[in-house]
Amino acid sequence: VQLQASGGGLVQPGGSLRLSCAASGFTLEHYRTGWFRQAPGKEREGVSCISSDGTIYYSDSVKGRFTISRDNTNNTAFLLMNSLKPDDTAVYYCAAGGGYYCRYPMWSGPSDYDYWGQGTQVTVSS
Repeated sequence: VQLQASGGGLVQPGGSLRLSCAASGFTLEHYRTGWFRQAPGKEREGVSCISSDGTIYYSDSVKGRFTISRDNTNNTAFLLMNSLKPDDTAVYYCAAGGGYYCRYPMWSGPSDYDYWGQGTQVTVSS
């Protein structure tokens, strides 16, 4: 069972990035899939979650700017990040939790997930 996150990098404020999370060894569609981020000196925070049925949650800090999606054919989840701000700078992680649904409000807590990717650095700076 493995999750491989990729797509991070350095981007200017106002720019966009798309993160990918490729799953292997299990069917991502059958799990709730979340994106988290952790900035230096801060706790890991939930950014978004997508359920098997397509139900989606976003944190207030990214709502309207970030879009989570999943490609079931390729067993991959995505996080499209638009209008990036310096405060979005962090290591971003994807995670999968047993059970089909993102549960409110637990979806934003790391303990609700069983499998984690290795993280990809996103830096927003001019």
